[in-house]
Amino acid sequence: MQIELIVIGKTDSKEVASLVGIYARRVNRYCRFALTTLPDLRNTRHLTPRQQCAAEGETLLRQFAETDCVVLLDERGEEMRSAEFAVWLQKRLNSGTKRLVMVIGGPYGFSDAVYARADARISLSRMTFSHQIVRVLFAEQLYRAFAILNNEPYHHE
Repeated sequence: MQIELIVIGKTDSKEVASLVGIYARRVNRYCRFALTTLPDLRNTRHLTPRQQCAAEGETLLRQFAETDCVVLLDERGEEMRSAEFAVWLQKRLNSGTKRLVMVIGGPYGFSDAVYARADARISLSRMTFSHQIVRVLFAEQLYRAFAILNNEPYHHE
């Protein structure tokens, strides 16, 4: 299986990019992992949040293949403990899914069309985090899930 994390907008922090890179390399030991960064929309000051979501949604929808399992990282998604996320991931690995696409949206979330296309939604926390930090948190949790599944000592419980 290939796992792809799609994010909108590049990070302006070398530290965040470095941390994501560290966890991406670790995850690549278990499966193919890729980070795809879509460019921020330009000239958004004249767009309403809904219009911005719709435009970002069109860009996102072009990234998905029909057979992809698309999972949105969304504040209204299902919350899981790390061990539960590992079980969730194992089910996806066992299902024969060729590409699991995890998506971090823009500042206003996702369009209705992207919600309709999604196969699942996951929340990392009920707290609000910047889109920059979510990249690191998710990459770390993905690595942790693989460590749990492989009975490695990274996760202590």
